[in-house]
Amino acid sequence: MDVWDQRIARGLSFLRRRLAGAYEIDEFGFDPELTDALFHPMLRVLYRDWFRTEVFGIENVPEAGGGLVVGNHSGTVALDALMLTTALRDKHPVVRHLRLLGADLVFRMPVLSELARKAGATVACNPDAERLMSSGELVGVFPEGFKGIGKRYSERYKLQRFGRGGFVSAALRTGTPIVPVAIVGAEEIYPILADLKPLARLLGIPYFPVTPTFPWLGPLGLVPLPSKWMIEFCPPIPTAHLTEYADDPMVVYNLADQVRETIQVTLYSLLEKRPDPFGR
Repeated sequence: MDVWDQRIARGLSFLRRRLAGAYEIDEFGFDPELTDALFHPMLRVLYRDWFRTEVFGIENVPEAGGGLVVGNHSGTVALDALMLTTALRDKHPVVRHLRLLGADLVFRMPVLSELARKAGATVACNPDAERLMSSGELVGVFPEGFKGIGKRYSERYKLQRFGRGGFVSAALRTGTPIVPVAIVGAEEIYPILADLKPLARLLGIPYFPVTPTFPWLGPLGLVPLPSKWMIEFCPPIPTAHLTEYADDPMVVYNLADQVRETIQVTLYSLLEKRPDPFGR
C-alpha cells in the first residue's frame, strides 16, 4: 500500500507543477519532465514487452559532451527513432536524452509537431544540430530519411543513399564524435508490399504503404507486428582533429561513407544473431 501511496503522491505533485507552470523547457521546446514522466513510460511498453529489444555496445555512447548518433531508418512509421531514444534512456549509465532531428513534414502537423518538440526533437538542419551538440547534447539523425522508412520489404536492411552528408559537416564543425548505430527489427513491423504513389501525391505525403494488414484491416492494420528488435551502438568515430575540413566535400563524403559502411556491416552481423524475426 505504501508503494501506491508514493505513486499517488508523485502523480499529484507532477500535476500541481504542470498546472502551476513550474517546469522548464529549453529554447527548442524540449520538456524533460514530461518526457520522462509520460512519453518514455509509454514507449517502454513497446520497447520491452512488444519488441523484446536487446541493446549492445551502449558503452560506446559518450557519458558527457555532445555526440551525433547516426542510425539506419526503416519501418513505414518512424518507430525506430522512438525505440532508439528509449534504448539510450534505459540502458545508458548516465541519464541522457537523444535529441532527434525530424523531417519538415513532422513539424507541419499541428499535434505531432507539438509532441515532437516536447519530446526533444527539432527540424533536421545543420544550425540546430550544431547548437545542440555545442551545448553538450546527443543528437540523433537518420540520413536515409523517407527513402529508408518508405522502402519495400524486398529491400529490407539494405541502406539507402545518405544524401550529401550534411550530418557529417555538423559533427566536424563542432568536433563531436559520430556514433553509428544499427537497428534490426523495424523492417518487419509494417512490411511494405506496395506504394500507392497517386494516392500519396493526393494526400501530400511521401508514400502510401500497402502492408499485409493495412489498409485491409482498417485501424487494426496500424498495430505493429511484434518483431524481435536488436540495437547495436558501434565504436565512436572521432572528428575533433578534422574540424578544419568541415567544408571539404571529399572529407565529408568519405566520412559519411565510413559511417554507412559501419552500419551496413553491423546490420548483417545482428541479422545473423537473430535468425527468427519473431522469436524471443
